[in-house]
Amino acid sequence: MGVFYNSTIYIPHDADGGGLVNRLYRSVRNVTVKQKAATIKKYTQLSAGNLLDIGCGTGTFMYAMAQRNWKVTGVEPDGDARDTAKALYGMEVFPPEHLFSLPPGSFNAITLWHVLEHIHRLHEYIEQMRKLLAENGIIFIAVPNYTSWDARKYGRYWAGYDVPRHLYHFSPQSMELLMQKHSLQVVKQLPMWFDSFYVDILSSKYKRGHIQYLPAGIHGLISNINALGRRKECCSLIYVIK
Repeated sequence: MGVFYNSTIYIPHDADGGGLVNRLYRSVRNVTVKQKAATIKKYTQLSAGNLLDIGCGTGTFMYAMAQRNWKVTGVEPDGDARDTAKALYGMEVFPPEHLFSLPPGSFNAITLWHVLEHIHRLHEYIEQMRKLLAENGIIFIAVPNYTSWDARKYGRYWAGYDVPRHLYHFSPQSMELLMQKHSLQVVKQLPMWFDSFYVDILSSKYKRGHIQYLPAGIHGLISNINALGRRKECCSLIYVIK
């Protein structure tokens, strides 16, 4: 699968490149990192603690949390991304196998930001995450929502499907059922308002062969307005899990 990640069309690993979409991605990422940090503080009720970031990519979120005095452990399958995290932020990132050598009850927070849909050994990972949670620890999982307004609008061109990188697709109901299988509970669903704009920009490109910024922006706005009253139809959701 590695060849499908080491690609200039896969923006999370190529976000330092040029182009308007990459610049927008970086700008939004700076805002969302702060929002994610605030979410972790709110639901863990901790200003600092131990955090595990699974699929940490190039280490941007890890570094942000380390700057907030959290002790952070990151795992990432892509060797180039691990090297970039070291070069950019001085963050030591481990390959995925390290996840299964960590001591139980180690982490106050475990984060997967658009990662769960990529994991091959899905149930094995979730079970290990449960074991790694400290008392009152929280798992934060962000994934696209294939039952969203955006997915219906763009159909097979919806960028949230991200074939072949996304191995699984989740709805709010399926996420709750999946967590129940591992004695975990979804206690909150939080909207990711920026995702609709980003996903709709990419979806317009897949559908038309080029980006239509204005229509995509309008569709993103409609999606978010719809999600104000229908949270479970938001383009992407953060699931807060205990």
